[in-house]
Amino acid sequence: MTRDVGICSRAEGANHMKGKRPGLAREIREASHPYEEGTTNPHLKAAILEVVENQLRENNPPETRQTFERLLATGYSLQEAMEMIGSAVVGEIWAVLKENKPYDAVRFREALKKVLEEG
Repeated sequence: MTRDVGICSRAEGANHMKGKRPGLAREIREASHPYEEGTTNPHLKAAILEVVENQLRENNPPETRQTFERLLATGYSLQEAMEMIGSAVVGEIWAVLKENKPYDAVRFREALKKVLEEG
């Protein structure tokens, strides 16, 4: 299945992660559109995407980059892939903050696998 590559091509996506263009999180933050209750908070979304960008840039954990590359190869746009990985980040943040569980790298890797399975 081919999907629209969205905001940039795969090559541009690779350059994006090497610091050759402003981060998606920064672009969202700078747009600072007002939002209505019940919709996505752009500042929270930017913060989550910044976590994803940091993981990709630092290749830590490496499963984040592997998931990102597989999603791009499947046809997802850069933004879609980052948002999908962001859902795994949100799950881990929720477990830590709301369920008082310590960060668990194994749980996070499992969430990334689930992103690929459901994508």
